[in-house]
Amino acid sequence: MKKILDNNYYDLIINNVSVPLYDEGDNITPLNIRHSLLNVPVGNADPCNLGKYPYYNFPSLYTPTSTVSHEKSGMGAVQRNPYLNLNGRGIIVGVIDTGIDYQHHTFLFNDGTSRILSLWDQSVQDGTPPEHFTYGTEYSRDLINLALASDNPLSIVPSNDADGHGTAIASIIAGAPEEEQFFSGIVPFAELVVVKLKEAKKNLKDLFFVPDGISCYQETDLMMGITYLLSIAQKANRPLAICIAMGSSQGAHDGNGALSNYLNYLVRLPGYGIAVSAGNQGNVRRHYYNSTQQEPFTNRFELRIGEKDSMFSMEIWPSALGRLSIDINTPNRESTKLIRPGLGECRRFKFVFTPSVLWVNNMSFEEESGDQLILLRFQNAMPGIWSFNVQSMEKEPLAFHSWLPAGSLISDDTFFLNSNPGTTINSPGNGSHQLTVTAYNQFNDSILTEASRGYSRNNFVKPDISAPGHQIPCALPGNRFGTLTGTGAATAHATGAIAMILEWGIPRGNYTTLSGNVINSLITRGARRQSSIIYPNNIWGYGMLDVNELFQRLTNI
Repeated sequence: MKKILDNNYYDLIINNVSVPLYDEGDNITPLNIRHSLLNVPVGNADPCNLGKYPYYNFPSLYTPTSTVSHEKSGMGAVQRNPYLNLNGRGIIVGVIDTGIDYQHHTFLFNDGTSRILSLWDQSVQDGTPPEHFTYGTEYSRDLINLALASDNPLSIVPSNDADGHGTAIASIIAGAPEEEQFFSGIVPFAELVVVKLKEAKKNLKDLFFVPDGISCYQETDLMMGITYLLSIAQKANRPLAICIAMGSSQGAHDGNGALSNYLNYLVRLPGYGIAVSAGNQGNVRRHYYNSTQQEPFTNRFELRIGEKDSMFSMEIWPSALGRLSIDINTPNRESTKLIRPGLGECRRFKFVFTPSVLWVNNMSFEEESGDQLILLRFQNAMPGIWSFNVQSMEKEPLAFHSWLPAGSLISDDTFFLNSNPGTTINSPGNGSHQLTVTAYNQFNDSILTEASRGYSRNNFVKPDISAPGHQIPCALPGNRFGTLTGTGAATAHATGAIAMILEWGIPRGNYTTLSGNVINSLITRGARRQSSIIYPNNIWGYGMLDVNELFQRLTNI
């Protein structure tokens, strides 16, 4: 078995300058110009392997970020304008998600052939991988068309979307009009390139204490998916609009993770536009923040652990002048005593009066960010109120954020008692250059309560834009239709807008060097803003997506 698929090997992200140190046999897989993937033996699968290898080497875990109105975002006016009529002609839309129901008629031309240029299913290992990749199976449009013409399509192209999230996202962007369902994608003449993500490796899930049966996806597979999209767009010599409706609460929330950095680089190149979702962590109470500026420079906070969440991880990221120590108390008042920061240390605490086991990595500095990180991992966690006492070892002012996992990695029964909805933008939405999209209810112009709030931990303005995200009509597997709500749905909406702008700029010849960075500026400048609100802000960003206003401003240049 290839190491990239073998659960006996960790997938580690390394900087390319380090590749010569490890480049032996099949240990290295290039990810992009900056990073590569290194496979190393798992060994005894000890949770303290996170300590033996730095935190930033391990890919973050990602989950989907979603659970009608084109007019609200100005799409209809642009498409009805005979001088614009932007419907995605000549544009490739790239979707990296849970897959696609390629048999759904919303993804077909009128003659019954597929509008999908290419599909890379990372989870199917029986076929031929894409060129320069070592896993998964690539299905060309010709092969998909052959499958569509057969009596048993899945016998030829055995790729599906059991979750339905990827199908819904792709349809919101580029689904064909369906009058009976009152449905149309934003750019129904665009063509699709789809990456179906494989499940994260079990060893990575085990390392971050993800319970069995929970689906999630690893950062490196998203990065490879992006590289694949680029390769298809470059071969076709066509502009590319990428939608990432996935998010993670892991990391420093400062936009410096491997995936965020990759997107920051790409969005400054001509021909690529990228939209990423802000996440849906605004009302689930999974973020805590404290700033203590007076003696005794300590802070005590509490976490309620629900009965469903016996296994999970939690991260504390200080922004302190000095180092922080921590002691942790179970609901029945057993204590770990003081845990001081160290280098590469991982401590295991087994309690007397509860079966709970706790692993603590109090890292003096996390190598990628340079900041201290306190990583807590719970096993057989006792339900009830746990308390955490954080204190400055140097008796100086302290400040820190703490985040719980995103999405379905824990239940809503586990939350901070004094939570803070701010600084909950998921990665990679906290990166500086990619367009980060939040969601509002287009029927009453109110922000979705679940939409994540900004800013980033280092005070980048995030989100950038808000788009319709409440009960957006979409396609579902099995030739069905439904609705999608959340910032993932809003991100699909914004990706459609990006495709329209790319079409105006490059195939139409109005701005042939158009980059994602310029597109983002056009979108934020043309946003619809309410007079009673100060912009930008950490809830709405620069305002509501308004593509018609964007083009009105362009005509006045």
